[in-house]
This record gives sequence, C-alpha cells and structure tokens, in this order.
Amino acid sequence: MNKEKKQLSYLDSVHRDGRVWGFSILALIILFPTLLCVIFNVLPNFAALGKGLIAVLPMYWAVGLVEIFTYVPMLGAGGAYLSFVTGNISNLKLPCALDAMEKAGVKATTEEGELISTISIAVSSIVTTVIIIIGVCAIVPLTPILNSPVLEPAFKQLIPALFGGLGVVFVSKNVKLAIAPCALMLVLFIAIPALNSGTVGIMVPVSVIFTLIVARIMYKKGII
Repeated sequence: MNKEKKQLSYLDSVHRDGRVWGFSILALIILFPTLLCVIFNVLPNFAALGKGLIAVLPMYWAVGLVEIFTYVPMLGAGGAYLSFVTGNISNLKLPCALDAMEKAGVKATTEEGELISTISIAVSSIVTTVIIIIGVCAIVPLTPILNSPVLEPAFKQLIPALFGGLGVVFVSKNVKLAIAPCALMLVLFIAIPALNSGTVGIMVPVSVIFTLIVARIMYKKGII
C-alpha cells in the first residue's frame, strides 16, 4: 500500500511538473514572435497567416495526437513530458530511452522503467546541448572538413545507422512480427518518393499503429 502511494505521489509530481514546463515552453514559443512584432512595430499578414495555418495545422494536430498515444506507453509519463519539451523524439530521445530500458531489463509501464526512461532522456538532452555548444564554437574551423566531399556520404547515413543498430535488437526478438512493418515502410518509401527524413515524425506513429494491428491479428491466429 505504501509503495502504491509512493508511486502515485511520484506520478502526481511528474504530471504537475510536466504541465508546468509544457505550458512554459508554449508561452516562450509564442512570446518570441510576439516580441518581434512589438520591437519592430509590425503585424503579420493575418490573411496569409490564416491560409498557412489552415494548410498545416490539421496535419500537426493529427500527428501530435497520434504521437501522444504512441510515445507515452513507450517512454512513460516523465520521459514523454521531457521528450515533448526538448524535442528530437524519434531520432534521439526514443532510441536512447528504449536502449536504456532494454539494457536495464525494464518496461516503461513499470516504476523502474519510468525512472530509467526519464533519466536516459534527461542525460540525452544534456549531452545534446553540450554537443551543440561545442559544435557552435567549432563550426568555423571545422567547416572545410565537414564540407569535404569524402565525408558527405557518411553524414547522410548517421540516422539510418542509429536506427539500424537499434532495430536489429528489437527485430531479432520477434522476426515474424517485424516482417510486416518493415515491408510496409520499404514499400511506402520506395513507391512514394515524397516521403523522406522530414516525414519520420509522421511515419513512426503510422508504423507503430500498423504493427499493433498486425500483432493483434497474428496473435489471434496463433502465429505469435
């Protein structure tokens, strides 16, 4: 009983702090363009702004809702709040959290998994910030090297290499279940050239939902 109360108290604090930081970041995001308008004494073209919002908001609202239902069970409450505040979920925070929980042998739905996920994402955020600071300071002297034609192909393979290494671990656990989502993504990205690295945020939730449906069907048929 005491353990349940302790866990409940921890989750209550996570939700409280998560909401505070979430709304704080939202306020800061809105504050920046507002300050620009005030400082330069200008207003946006509301007609053009409205047309732009109508074009992109439905997609972002849909992706946002899907990501909540997709990432929260995978990252836990604390990890989800921290990931949504710091960003780069699909290509940094999610792989880091999944790998940490895999090494610890825990799941995000447990108290241990909740803590491991939150700590790993926090460390990932700190490391990312430090690397960005170093990169900003070293960008000028390193520009000739980074622009080298010899290194250019390697930089294009960083994300595939990251997901490839992580994917092998999870695919090897259940090869039968992995065939359908892998085949779907291959077909989509080959058949639709417009799908590229910029659509990862959309395709990850789509793949997760598709995998859940396939897993349910395969389970019902006794395949897995």
